[in-house]
This record gives sequence, structure tokens and C-alpha cells, in this order.
Amino acid sequence: MPDFDMLVIGSGPGGQKAAIAAAKLGRRVAVLDRPDMVGGVSLHTGTIPSKTLREAVLYLTGLTQRDMYGQSYRLKEDITVADLTARTRHVVGREVDVIRSQLSRNQVALYAGTGRFVDPHTVALREVTGQERLLTAEKIVIATGTRPARPDSVEFDGRTIMDSDNVLTLERVPRSMVIVGAGVIGMEYASMFAALGSKVTVVEKRAGMLDMCDVEVIESLKYHLRDLAVTFRFGETVAAVERHPRGTLTVLQSGKKIPADAVMYSAGRQGLTDGLDLDRAGLAADARGRITVDEHYRTKVPHIYAVGDVIGFPALAATSMEQGRAAAYHACGEPVGRMHHLQPIGIYTIPEISFVGRTEDRLTEDRVPFEVGISRYRELARGQIIGDSHGMLKLLVSPEDRTLLGVHCFGTGATELIHIGQSVMGCGGTVDYLVDAVFNYPTLAESYKVAALDATNRLRQIDRIGD
Repeated sequence: MPDFDMLVIGSGPGGQKAAIAAAKLGRRVAVLDRPDMVGGVSLHTGTIPSKTLREAVLYLTGLTQRDMYGQSYRLKEDITVADLTARTRHVVGREVDVIRSQLSRNQVALYAGTGRFVDPHTVALREVTGQERLLTAEKIVIATGTRPARPDSVEFDGRTIMDSDNVLTLERVPRSMVIVGAGVIGMEYASMFAALGSKVTVVEKRAGMLDMCDVEVIESLKYHLRDLAVTFRFGETVAAVERHPRGTLTVLQSGKKIPADAVMYSAGRQGLTDGLDLDRAGLAADARGRITVDEHYRTKVPHIYAVGDVIGFPALAATSMEQGRAAAYHACGEPVGRMHHLQPIGIYTIPEISFVGRTEDRLTEDRVPFEVGISRYRELARGQIIGDSHGMLKLLVSPEDRTLLGVHCFGTGATELIHIGQSVMGCGGTVDYLVDAVFNYPTLAESYKVAALDATNRLRQIDRIGD
């Protein structure tokens, strides 16, 4: 008889939810992870610390209050790294306690160490002492997450040339910074350091940034960041990064040279699978360390599952949690619904971006007719109260059946607001529901009613002319 019904390798969002779901179903469950990584990459170097850092930046710089109190307004004049990380350490510490408590309450065994496969049902646990012990399980879930990808040509030192993990351990706020890569992580950190007063240059080999987002939203973000002195170098590739006594010099293939105190690479993520000895379990990972799974998150070895960032797109904490739960239910023979195709995307730039459904460009490409309804925060009482004059909500509405085809939000609370649109879309609701609904006043949620009225007025004009 195996030691456990289910063994989970990794304690991040996907691993946690898989373990607890299986435990709730009465299974004997164990989780293994490094002692300093309980909660996974998401808690220690990813989602939680970066979003906590963002809150600290917004609070200490007073950035969101400057429309009200003037451009010179700051809560603290000389912001240090200690100021920024104090809040992060507090939140991470509390979250680790919460996770340990949840696992303990559900009688999930937590082993400290790293794991590697010995055979398809056996994992060798290497403890911090260096000793190894074998753990056997009927079902195994791989939830090891990812690490930042590092180009071989760059010499990272973690202080002046760093990745998104090292940036959380900076010794001081750099006066100038080059960020290589205009993806989600790159743009989140670009906006944070720009808010702190760093002179930021973003280098991106593609012609634009965040191409999955609404074009109007991206233009608004670019405008906002340029106002914070961010420089964009699109269509440029880094040829070399030189370290000098007085800082760094980033050399582009076009011949441009960019001096800065620090350089941060945001060049994608690499699956943490190289130490797992996957071949001993009959598995293999691709060049980016990712594992292929089916719709139930099973690998090609039926009793071994994989969830979270290690399986690739969408690589979000929110989707990882659902994947973990779904994998555990399937492994335990419990009925489970398919994850809904409407998955909201949240990007924690300053200001926030969030959307669900299709963009205008995608609808045009698919030849799907749509009408637009827009609400701007500056026209809302709550927008005036909080001092956000940049925010906006956009609804894309079908003129045929009046359903919502997409919702795009930019500004304060965007990642919270988006769930109203997601719920209406998920239930097949129409723009008329939003027109007739009563929203608390004054709130940002009221933007749905304003945007819905804007869209229905446009649709009415089309109908009037067409009659």
C-alpha cells in the first residue's frame, strides 16, 4: 500500500488547492516543498510580493493623490528599499502562516525539501540535512512553478543586472533603470519604479507591448507612463549589457547605448522541472521546462497530473488554483465542471488593466459586428472623490443580441471591477441588464451603467437610421 493517496510536488496556488481538495474528499495527502518556499514562487517572489510592493509604492509616493494635491505631493520624501519591503515581509509572513494552517487543518502532511522521481509512483525527498527518504503515492501532482528565464549571454549579478526575482532584494531604489521586455511583469515593474522617481527605459524587440490588451487601453497606459518619464524603445534588441564601476551600459543592436544604475530582464519564464528526473517517471518537458497535459491536467502517464505555471499558458495564480482543484477532483473520481472559458486577465501596472472577452481588434478580425460603450472615471462622482481622472471602462456589445462581447477596464480597481462584466457575460446577460440595474452611488461600479447607456444610445441611433 502506498504512503499516500496523493502526493503534490510544490505548494504554490495550484499545489495548495489540489492538496486541500483531495483532503476534503477524504484522501491521504502530502505536499513537499523547500522550507523557505511554502506558498511557492507566487508567494515569495511573484504575485504576492510584487503586488504588495505596488501598494507600498502607491501609498508612499502619494501618486494617486497628485491630481488632488499637486504634482509635488509625496507621503514620504526619501523612500528607501526598507520602507518598501517592510510591508512585503509582513504580508508574506502572514500568508505563509495561513497556508501552513490550512494544510494542517485539513490533515495534509507537509514535507520540507526537494523532490525527484525514482519511478512513476515514488518520489525521493531530499531534506535540508541532505538525507533522502522515499515517498510513494497512488496519484502525483506536479506543481513546481517557474523561474525567470535568463539569456546565456547576460552575466546576472542580482544587484545591477537582475531578473524579476532579484528586483525584490535591491539594496536601494535606482536613479535610472533599463527594463528588457515589455510583457506583463516588465510593465508592472516599469510603472512601479517610474512612480518611485527612477528614470526608466523599456526595451522591447516587438513593435508594441501587451498586445493581448485593448489598443485604446494600451495607448492610455503609454501616455500615463511617458508622463512619469518612461522611455520606450520598441523594435530594438539588446546586443550586450556591460557592467562598469559607475553603473551599466545596455548596448542595442541598432548601436544605441543606454546608461543606467541597474538593468532588469523580464524575458519570460522557465518551468522548474530540470531537477525532477522526469524521465524516471516516463515524462519529459519541452525546451521551456513545461509539461504537456490533457483537458483533465493529466500527463501522458495517467496517474501523474501537472498544474499551474509549469504547464504554460495562461500561467496565472487564479487559473492555477482552479487547475489544481480540477486535477484533484479528476484524480479522485469526483465529477468536476470544465473551467469556464471566460477568464479575466489582471495586469497590475499603475494604473491597473483588466479585461475579459475579446478586444476590438479580435472582433474585427473575426468579422463580428460590435458597438462600443465607454464610461470615464472623471465623469463619475467616485472618480472625482478618489482623484482618478485617467480611468475608463469599455463595453463591447453585440448589436444582434445585445450580449457583451468584451469588457476592458483601465484605472483604480480595474481588477476588481472586471468581475461584474465577467458575471454578466458568464450568465449570458445583455447590456440591458446593466442599464436597468441599480448600482450603489457613488461607486466605480456605476461605470457599468454609464457605459451601458452609452452603448444602447449608439445602438438606438443605428436602429433609428435603419428603420
